[in-house]
Amino acid sequence: QVQLVESGGGLVQPGGSLRLSCAASGISVSLYDMGWYRQAPGKQREMVASISRDGQSTHYEDFVQGRFTIARDNAKNTVYLQMNSLKPEDTAVYYCKVLLSNYWGQGAQVTVSS
Repeated sequence: QVQLVESGGGLVQPGGSLRLSCAASGISVSLYDMGWYRQAPGKQREMVASISRDGQSTHYEDFVQGRFTIARDNAKNTVYLQMNSLKPEDTAVYYCKVLLSNYWGQGAQVTVSS
């Protein structure tokens, strides 16, 4: 049974930082490209960043470019999203996903507010 468990979300002030983790079980993430998505209230889910299976290639959407960093530790079967310079508009539930599959995590709430 494949499980993706996100952690590290929370409440942070504008300009602050958070690091999300996505721990996988039942699947070896080293075999897959991975992605982070987010869904804000009343909006559609959107991709935030992705990383190739070997970690050598990353992609970021324009709205997080330069502020967020995606990384992976295949030995720990875990994918990360470092989020810096957070803005109120980054408030959303963040999900990790095995790309080209239907495997999603349960989501982690990130709230950016003063």
